Amino acid sequence: MRHGVRLQVGPVGFRIGSDWRGPVAALERLYAGYPRPEVPDVTVRLFAQRPWRRFIRPSVEISGDFWLPDAAPLPLAQGLLAAEMGMNLQVALGWRRHLLLHCSAVERDGRVLLMSGASGSGKSTLATMLAMRGWRFLGDEFAFVGLDDGRIHPFPRASSLKNEAVAAVRAAGGTVGPVLEGTPKGTIGYWRPPEGAIARMHEAAPPALLLFPRFGRPEAVERLAASETFMLLTQASTNYVSLGEAGFGALSRLVQSVPALGIDYPDGDAGIALVERLWGEL
Repeated sequence: MRHGVRLQVGPVGFRIGSDWRGPVAALERLYAGYPRPEVPDVTVRLFAQRPWRRFIRPSVEISGDFWLPDAAPLPLAQGLLAAEMGMNLQVALGWRRHLLLHCSAVERDGRVLLMSGASGSGKSTLATMLAMRGWRFLGDEFAFVGLDDGRIHPFPRASSLKNEAVAAVRAAGGTVGPVLEGTPKGTIGYWRPPEGAIARMHEAAPPALLLFPRFGRPEAVERLAASETFMLLTQASTNYVSLGEAGFGALSRLVQSVPALGIDYPDGDAGIALVERLWGEL
């Protein structure tokens, strides 16, 4: 490809190639200071399906080691989003060294808090705001669970904040940028993790608490049975089935050893206060 960059994020080495300089330059700015792998694990390609699409109404197709044939292209102005989606896609469909859970993760005192939920539940916003309060940011997209020891391996990509979360993090004193308007998911802004989280991206830690947050509801806490937690996490994993027995073993150990709670909260401040109270009660 005409332009490219390599990035190491936790256990994954990426090679991203593009027909345009813009998406690569945006990645280089957002991920400045991240290691550059000698031998990448996965490849992302951002390309124009037809040669004239590089210049006339340029649109970005996403592929790489894996691709979705029916995925719609994105306009070049959203090239950074295309790159991030491509990175997610390659990990979701191809990674087999860990059990992947669609969770945000932060660490305090050597133990990890996992948060899982549907889009809009606030897990990325909570993880970002906790990191702004001194928790170590491990990631907001995937939690990498060790197949043998169950430890959580950091994947500290830039946090992807959607719509109202952009203003909420800014109001709390965080710096968000770049911000992309009019994407398929609305407004998306990127929050860069602290330098300490990047420097410690190879330091895994054991999980201590699993939360399933729901935003915009009166405050409530519900303890979840291991069986219900297991089913929720199978739905939140992109490679549980592919891993077979190893995935079953890793997920079983997680739900049997870590308490799981469903929490409702009305706003960001209340959510942070609730999370920190529950953490203090462990």
